[in-house]
Amino acid sequence: MRVKAVRITGRPTWEIDPASAIALQERLAKRVVRRGGPRKVSLVAGVDVSTSRFSRRAWGGVVVLRSSDLALVEEQGGEAEVRFPYIPGLLAFREIPLLLDLFDRLRHKPDLLFVDGQGVAHPRGFGIACHLGLLLDIPTIGCAKSRLFGMHDDPGPEMGSSVPLLDDRGPRPRTIGRVVRTKDGTRPLYVSVGHKIGLAEAVRWTLACSGGYRLPEPTRQAHLFVTRLRRESGESVNG
Repeated sequence: MRVKAVRITGRPTWEIDPASAIALQERLAKRVVRRGGPRKVSLVAGVDVSTSRFSRRAWGGVVVLRSSDLALVEEQGGEAEVRFPYIPGLLAFREIPLLLDLFDRLRHKPDLLFVDGQGVAHPRGFGIACHLGLLLDIPTIGCAKSRLFGMHDDPGPEMGSSVPLLDDRGPRPRTIGRVVRTKDGTRPLYVSVGHKIGLAEAVRWTLACSGGYRLPEPTRQAHLFVTRLRRESGESVNG
């Protein structure tokens, strides 16, 4: 079953200036569903995008795994030119156009999607995981390697330990994610709701798909796939 993106605005959103992109995020944040979760998960997917420091080249990948044993089912990858500048908090406008092209070619529709980036743990509550989840109408988890926004204590050193990630801008701190230790003694990940899933479920699935590594296996495999694509193109992975 192919994955088709849905239209979430009345016009294309990729040829846009940064100020308009911020305004769009503020509007679309109200449409994110922050509860529930998939009823049945047979297939999980991860995405990754790598961009060159010296050009506008970008490589993207979508990897679909079987949830029962995290075995590879399908991968789609490609290369494109990015048009939007690198601006923290506006990653979606730089990376999603390439990812949508890859999802359009995907033959297996995932039941759950992991994104290496923020969900609602974002200054406007609408990171790349929210944007992609809303476009694809798939339960989506933001699982980032570093903090973009919010405050937190340190979780315990053992796998499964977690603490709240808090937005402290108002009179009372508000939970926007969890800082989760996915492997003993490693740096934690920043897990937040992308779309159509609750935070507790997002944390549960992140740990269930860890595969013994720091990163959830869907995004880890997507990263390895994109790194391979980049090397095969002749581009230095560090470039």
